[in-house]
Amino acid sequence: MVGLRRVVEPAGVLPQAAWRLDASPEIGPDETRIRVQRLNLDAASYRQLAEKHAHNGDAIRAEVLEIIGTRGKMHNPVTGSGGMLIGVVEEVGPESPLPVKPGDRVATLVSLTLTPLRITDGLAGWDGLSEQAPAEGTAILFGRSIVGVLPDDLPPELALAVYDVCGAPALTDRVVRGYPAGAKVVVLGGAGKSGSLTLAAARRAGARTQAVVVSETERDALVEAGLADEVAIADARNPVAVAEAVGEPADVTVVCVDVPGCEHGAILATANGGTVIFFSMATSFPAAALGAEGLAADVTMLIGNGYVPGHAEFAVDLLRQVPAVRAMFEARIAAD
Repeated sequence: MVGLRRVVEPAGVLPQAAWRLDASPEIGPDETRIRVQRLNLDAASYRQLAEKHAHNGDAIRAEVLEIIGTRGKMHNPVTGSGGMLIGVVEEVGPESPLPVKPGDRVATLVSLTLTPLRITDGLAGWDGLSEQAPAEGTAILFGRSIVGVLPDDLPPELALAVYDVCGAPALTDRVVRGYPAGAKVVVLGGAGKSGSLTLAAARRAGARTQAVVVSETERDALVEAGLADEVAIADARNPVAVAEAVGEPADVTVVCVDVPGCEHGAILATANGGTVIFFSMATSFPAAALGAEGLAADVTMLIGNGYVPGHAEFAVDLLRQVPAVRAMFEARIAAD
């Protein structure tokens, strides 16, 4: 049920921790095979690859293919992150508990870092210049995997973008509802995919919202969208600048920035007794823990693990109910 039979090396670890997986398309009794149609690389991984290769699409594509070919999964060895995919169910093993059948068009709601993946078209339809990559190949889901059938009323590219970050708004909703109405929520990176959904979730849960963004362009987009009560500009990697931009410390701070070095600013901007949610794969958890200790910060720090029961439905519902969020997602997809 957890995919141990797919681990090639090292022996004895779960698929996410493995260096290499067996991505062969033949399924075991509890497995499901997906015919891949599109990959969505997570933001931290794509940014690292794009910066490494100076935004050369051919070089980015070549390295993604090399990672998948070497590891049997899309598991960036630098960021430790991957992404997710959409495709069509081809075959379901007789012991699989997943609620899908052959022909269903689905999104895998588990990371590509633990999904056996085989690419057969060389990513020929992808220019390497966006997070979403048209693809052909096969992927394997385990009995303990999570999968969602794509909604009929959303374009697949839009649904994929939402599902990629659906854990962030759902976890934020859960945390914020544990605070009194009117609690202050700060979102670092509020103009991005996870950030905009998180702002909408926090507001719907009764919070006052503030976004911290890196540029005037992002500030203007959020102000026009009306997703935050306040929008401030600061480099999330500069702790003092973040704290000054936030002003009154937050009850809940959510980190949705896809660059490293944002831990201390988030902690410094959070009130004692507050909560910091690190929802970025660029987070250094030793830096967060030791930084909080060094600042004598009495804050609860949570790892956004990407899964909250009902998270996919929650995020899609937000997209449907908050037109400004949908508009921001559609603009991002169009720009890509």
